[in-house]
Amino acid sequence: MKIRMTAITTAALCLGLAAAAVAQDNPVAKREQMMKQVGASVGALGAIAKGEKPYDADAVKAALTTISTDMKVFPDQFPAGSEVNSAAAPAIWDNMDDFKAKSMKLASDADTLLASMPADQAGVQQAVQTLGANCGTCHQTYRLKR
Repeated sequence: MKIRMTAITTAALCLGLAAAAVAQDNPVAKREQMMKQVGASVGALGAIAKGEKPYDADAVKAALTTISTDMKVFPDQFPAGSEVNSAAAPAIWDNMDDFKAKSMKLASDADTLLASMPADQAGVQQAVQTLGANCGTCHQTYRLKR
């Protein structure tokens, strides 16, 4: 099982690095890549919270670290003129300070959770509730419905 998980992790990392190389010059692609990483991290936490996957401290730490790291720089991926062909709502550019604050709140909450590290499934359930509330608040305001 560990070999399979290592192979999956390695493949995901390679795909992520390839996507990162493409996304570096394209802010829309870069922010979409970051959201996919955050979404995958929340999904991994959700699977543990629901009991679909066993509690794994390393997986929890990796997910929370990804959320923290990505959300600290996420607002930087929204330069003026990058509104085209994006699920980002124009409200981002109208309310950039609020958008940044919401992103930093999610990063801060992930950091707080990392510091106290959920120790079991119940702790991960609480973490998912905290993080999910942040995600929902931001998506309601700053993500276009498709």
